[in-house]
Amino acid sequence: MKIGSILENQKVEKRIAITPEIVKKYASLGFEIFLSENYGAHLGIKDEHYKEVGVKILKDEKEILNSCDMVVQLGILSEERFSNLKENQIFIGVLNPYNNREKLENLAKKKINLFSLELLPRITRAQSMDILSSQANLAGYKAVIESFANFEKAIPMMMTAAGTVPAAKVLIVGAGVAGLQAIATAKRMGAIVFATDVRMASKEQVESLGGKFLTVEGAENLETEGGYAKEASDDFKKKQEELLSETLKKIDIVICTALIPGKKAPLIIKENMIKNMQAGSVIYDLAAIQGGNTAFTEVDKIIERNGVQIMGESNILNKLPISASNLYAKNVFNFVDNLFDKDNKKININLEDEIIEKTLIK
Repeated sequence: MKIGSILENQKVEKRIAITPEIVKKYASLGFEIFLSENYGAHLGIKDEHYKEVGVKILKDEKEILNSCDMVVQLGILSEERFSNLKENQIFIGVLNPYNNREKLENLAKKKINLFSLELLPRITRAQSMDILSSQANLAGYKAVIESFANFEKAIPMMMTAAGTVPAAKVLIVGAGVAGLQAIATAKRMGAIVFATDVRMASKEQVESLGGKFLTVEGAENLETEGGYAKEASDDFKKKQEELLSETLKKIDIVICTALIPGKKAPLIIKENMIKNMQAGSVIYDLAAIQGGNTAFTEVDKIIERNGVQIMGESNILNKLPISASNLYAKNVFNFVDNLFDKDNKKININLEDEIIEKTLIK
């Protein structure tokens, strides 16, 4: 069995899918590993580091894509690169099937087995493979660091002979994995933290991290069976808007993390709310790539409105590529390990396994 990976488009993706640490685990299953030249050079991982653990480095990307039984990547490949895949190969990555449905369906017709890891079911057995959680965790942390770096006041309360500097007030919109890590990070740095979410189950988690949960009066529990947020009713949105409008008047930093899988990000912070915020405040919008949670979010730009800075990036994890790659590589290996039939030493696409059935693009 051969497993391979090629360098992503460096303009949009700096993470890698196979790290030297994980190579030994693949080798223990009997895989040969093939990587493109300078695969990890941008992260300080030289080709020699891979060769030392048994990886074969090839100059020709086409050879890797055409000869390997399995290809693992971060994202979807270009049409040209995908044309090098062959029948019955396995391709694993974050394929964004909601936006790439037609392209993926055409590839599936060519009998290429496509697995998209963001479709993993939220079950205990899949936790070690959960790329959404591992990557969102880092994104929540980094969003706080980035917004604090642009905030021109101190974060923790400081008592000095010249007077007291009050602690910054932070609001986290959306208390999923990214939001909870943002709460924990902001608290560790001395901020006063508030959070809101449409899922009432989040209240206990927010409070356990020292945050104050803002509850919409008469809130309904807007959570799917899979543990994701679902779209709110118009009545809920109106009540949430009133609560946020008042809260934002005293908030210094906002971290937006609200996403609905497969849909445009919900517009939560509207123009009139931003007008009422204090000049010098910062909003970091982690939902920017899906349209953003604010009225003014633009991808990879810092927009200023009424003295409020609004930030959002296409891929914040490009600022933490080493940590993100280490976690992603482990997630992918655990997924491959589940696919592997150890008794017969081969890949078994067992559709009775919920993990395999849910992630396979049909």
